[in-house]
Amino acid sequence: MKPSRGLKTRTPLSNAIKTELYMALKELSEQTKVPISKLLDEAIEDLLTKRQNPVN
Repeated sequence: MKPSRGLKTRTPLSNAIKTELYMALKELSEQTKVPISKLLDEAIEDLLTKRQNPVN
């Protein structure tokens, strides 16, 4: 297992996304003063909720 880099409640993740999505996410982060990592947490939570409880 890799070192935690001092992270106690977070797991480092490396991935690639569309450049347009990254730029929009970065702009949202700057406008709202919310870190990108927190915005990603929120987006992933929303996705998991949506996928685990599909509306038919």
